[in-house]
Amino acid sequence: MMKNILGLCLSAWSVLALSQTYGIAAIPEQLLKNSNAILRESSEEYTLKSVNDLVIERDQAVTILSNAGDEFANVYIPYNPTTKISNIKVELYDAAGKLTGTFSKKDFSDYTHNPSAALYVDDRIMILRPTAPKYPFTVRTTYTTNTSNTVYLSSFRPVSSYGIAVQNATFTVINTSGINVRTKVTDRPLAKVAENKTGNRWQYSYKNIPAVRAEDLAPSINNLVPYVEFSPEKFTLAGRQGDMSDWNAFGKWYYSQLINPVSEITPEIRAEVAALNLSGTTSQKVKTIYQYMQNKTRYVLIAMGIGGWQPMPAAEVSKKGYGDCKALTNYMRTLLEAAGIPSYFSVIYDDRSEISFDKDFPKLSGNHAILMVPAETGTIWLENTSQKHAFNHLSFTSHHRNVLAVNKDGIKIVDTPRYKPEQSKEILRSEVQLTENGSMVSRSTFEFTGGQYDNNLGLFSLSSSELEQALKSRHHNINTVKLAVQNLKNDRESGKVIYDMNLEANGFAKKLGEDLFFPVMPYYQDVVYSANEERTLPFETSFPYQDDYEIRYKAPAGYKFSDIPESKSFSTEFGSYSLTFTPEGQHLKVNRVITVNKGQYPKEKFADYIAFRKKTSSSDNTKILISKL
Repeated sequence: MMKNILGLCLSAWSVLALSQTYGIAAIPEQLLKNSNAILRESSEEYTLKSVNDLVIERDQAVTILSNAGDEFANVYIPYNPTTKISNIKVELYDAAGKLTGTFSKKDFSDYTHNPSAALYVDDRIMILRPTAPKYPFTVRTTYTTNTSNTVYLSSFRPVSSYGIAVQNATFTVINTSGINVRTKVTDRPLAKVAENKTGNRWQYSYKNIPAVRAEDLAPSINNLVPYVEFSPEKFTLAGRQGDMSDWNAFGKWYYSQLINPVSEITPEIRAEVAALNLSGTTSQKVKTIYQYMQNKTRYVLIAMGIGGWQPMPAAEVSKKGYGDCKALTNYMRTLLEAAGIPSYFSVIYDDRSEISFDKDFPKLSGNHAILMVPAETGTIWLENTSQKHAFNHLSFTSHHRNVLAVNKDGIKIVDTPRYKPEQSKEILRSEVQLTENGSMVSRSTFEFTGGQYDNNLGLFSLSSSELEQALKSRHHNINTVKLAVQNLKNDRESGKVIYDMNLEANGFAKKLGEDLFFPVMPYYQDVVYSANEERTLPFETSFPYQDDYEIRYKAPAGYKFSDIPESKSFSTEFGSYSLTFTPEGQHLKVNRVITVNKGQYPKEKFADYIAFRKKTSSSDNTKILISKL
């Protein structure tokens, strides 16, 4: 009898404990602000048993506060031929913390893990999307992973997105392998990690991290949140053991195991290169081969091979004419090698915000591959995934950072070029005829370089009607009645997109009695960000650029430019602006140059940045008066 009562008491206590654990009332008030979901408990335990034996225990509970947080309720469990998943259990709790449902492996859908519509993948993913009759509700997920891929000793990054707060998160490494594991802690103002090391058991934890609210111009979330990284000096990837004691050791493994085996110069590849009849400087030869490769291939994601990191064989790319970034980069590298030109397969983080590799922390990472080619006149950089990119041109998301340049001798960590605003330029030359009824007829030529070249390459995938609609939308501030685009050209020799645009618009100039007035800049109204709310995050101008406009206005017959505004110019740490006016008889020439610098700035400077952009926008809206004679 006493035993039964004790059992009932223990059972009641367990139910109460769970209710207190997952009930909404147990969430600290400060975590609810700006939150769509709360990570209530997250426990990851990595047990490294040997160079090819890693066991991962995961236990995570997340409370979904509203439909805006539904994405955080979804359960994704990836796996592949070297990874086994077991002990899957998902539990659903209501607002009071009461268990309302359970799920197991049979309730999951199982798919090919096919990001970016990959053609070949050997990764798979199990997905469950639990739902509850009302908010808030909590989803708790537990499962075990056994894998031989010990290179993926994951990072501890408790904040994965905007809009999610963290109540309690822990990450434990139990290392019984005898392998040295490097650790790197990156704290942020948002939170600092608590660390506890006892023998071969290391534990890291974060508590009560408030949700980060997305703000205009905020850097990538990864640049804002704290994290801890781990890197084993010995590892296994898809059955192949490697050495990551330093970058050179890792680079030699990378080259010998991932690159060299798929880089055979076949007779067919030699014949391809011979048929190009190469001549001239190294740069000229590289350009010839590069443009040949571009014309022959197309991008298709291939996520097979050694852990998805090994390129498809160069001979296969040559034969089939497609590949992903690593396959096309290695094919280009192999073509150059057949021509006697050395180059480096280079791994990079491609992102709007700058992300670089730590020279003192070797780790398998990066999300893109490009090619670095030493030449007489300096380094040549090749983006191999696009058939449209100009020679020796990297996207602005690959500038201002470094790469892991791999060859048989190891890895060189090399900086990519740094854009100056004037290298990312838009040049506009326009002739505008004004009419007495306030309409305008313009003939303009546009030229884009650098990052602005990147942003305009998408025009070449549009039909003529789509192109017209896209440019009408781009110039949405003008009441366009007719628009025609001519001579659209991608100059891959010099890295320029060029086109002519003829435009007719109504209501551009407004009546003021018998006179007319109009804004000095008809094109590209500035986007002005609000500074009304209190800023909590730093901000970033990740895209340096310069716009150089020259517009020649012609007054209608019987009118003259009677009131010419004063020229102006100003400069700040964020950039500069100039606006000048030159009368030329019946014409008025307007020159406007705006420069925006790249930079990351503290939140305290956001109001100053807004003031700069408001001033440029106000100057663009300067009115010109033309009077009837």
